[in-house]
Amino acid sequence: MKRRLAAFLPVLAAVAVALPFTAATSASASAACGTNVGDKDGSAWHKTANGANERSGSSTGCGSNGIAYSSHTLDYHCYTYVSSTGYTWTYVRNDTTGTAGWIRDDLLSDGGSFVAC
Repeated sequence: MKRRLAAFLPVLAAVAVALPFTAATSASASAACGTNVGDKDGSAWHKTANGANERSGSSTGCGSNGIAYSSHTLDYHCYTYVSSTGYTWTYVRNDTTGTAGWIRDDLLSDGGSFVAC
């Protein structure tokens, strides 16, 4: 199995280099602390977090702007992918409290936004 994979890797690398940059790839950059984004996700509002920090950026190292609970109404704006951790984060506006911030998608019961930032 390892030999087959090793033989396939150069082909995969060549295909990856040939692929054009797309909007989906733009979600691969994390959002620095203090990053706010516009509402790109037109989906319905959700009530899906249970005590999740709304952070100022897509990292646990960023400060918390507030906490989202399951009774709150959250409006998803878009998501970003943090390649160093493998997590996706959704930027939300908490319409119950008036705060906004980034919540890691594994803390949102429906997986967060499907629209890249």
